[in-house]
Amino acid sequence: MTDTLAAPPKTKSQALRSYDVADFPALTGLEEEWRFTPLKRLRRLTGDEVGGPAPVIGYAELPAGVTVSTVDFGDPRIGSVLTPFDRISALAYGKAGKASVVSVAANAVLDRPAVLTVAGAGAETPSFGHTYVEVGRFAEATVVLEQVGSVVLADNVEVAVADGAKLTFVTVADWAPDAVQAQHVKFRLGRDARVTHIQVSLGGDLVRQFTSVDYTGRGGEAELYGLYFADAGQHLEHRQLVDHSVPDCRSYVGYRGALQGDSAHTVWVGDVLIQVQATGTDTYEINRNLLLSDGARADSVPNLEIETGEIAGAGHASATGRFDDEQLFYLMSRGVPEGEARKLVVRGFFAELINKIPVEELRERLGASIEDRLAKAGT
Repeated sequence: MTDTLAAPPKTKSQALRSYDVADFPALTGLEEEWRFTPLKRLRRLTGDEVGGPAPVIGYAELPAGVTVSTVDFGDPRIGSVLTPFDRISALAYGKAGKASVVSVAANAVLDRPAVLTVAGAGAETPSFGHTYVEVGRFAEATVVLEQVGSVVLADNVEVAVADGAKLTFVTVADWAPDAVQAQHVKFRLGRDARVTHIQVSLGGDLVRQFTSVDYTGRGGEAELYGLYFADAGQHLEHRQLVDHSVPDCRSYVGYRGALQGDSAHTVWVGDVLIQVQATGTDTYEINRNLLLSDGARADSVPNLEIETGEIAGAGHASATGRFDDEQLFYLMSRGVPEGEARKLVVRGFFAELINKIPVEELRERLGASIEDRLAKAGT
């Protein structure tokens, strides 16, 4: 099934959307959406390869009000939020076969986070996955999805947040050094629904994560935060598309990354579209990158498309640079050695985002992981 227009698309909201991978041409790397991505390192995810089984979602005891199940693609929920609009997402949709469904009951207020783990079982064969997260009306929940191990994975994640519901969704890509992932996360928000997404990317050889947001009723709010740290040779790529098509909705995008080591490469592309009918929209996006060594490269591209002048506010910003010399001087003038001063600056750079994660054990583990990277580099 294809949803497209005869004329060339004027905006990203009009781009080709299809469940059929055959509707998307083979990738060459010359496409605007793929020009930053080293396609050869995607290792068979751009073709029509036969895939192995998807990584299984594991979990310990779940809080009351949360269930996890496996369904086939005949379930009407699957594909109701996300229609692929790139070749790899469509490939994953067609080959996943089964989907993991995480359900939060209507009116449930979770007393603790639901922590789920996706564990890769090896990078020899490509795998394809699909996850559907649904949060019922007026529910309040925190869901954590940790992704670990070795894998070559293309996967889609659909997140439906019903009217009046509130979701904090934390995704952590802490893959093994040889892992490759191309992921599409799609949020659909009901009236007065709110989602806070915290996306952490640390591990993997190449990780490309695309996050998109749609609104279906007034009063929807989406806050998208990202934290990433690329070491030598890593490619970490994050893209967002926030599509404001409903009046009186809000979005905020704030991503921060650090890079160290030769050929460390990060990409952030933030697209916000305010359609003509989306009066009263309030949106802002910002990306900040901290270069810790020579040989690292950060590409940062914020984009705003505004089709109406009747908005509450819209803006974007991007900054990439090295250590703040004034901060270093301040710390060193008070007796802090230069190496320790640099560590303190990096901790402060990430502190705001780490503190948004509502799981203490995870906050401590991520902080320790960043410390380890800095120590190994002698920073």
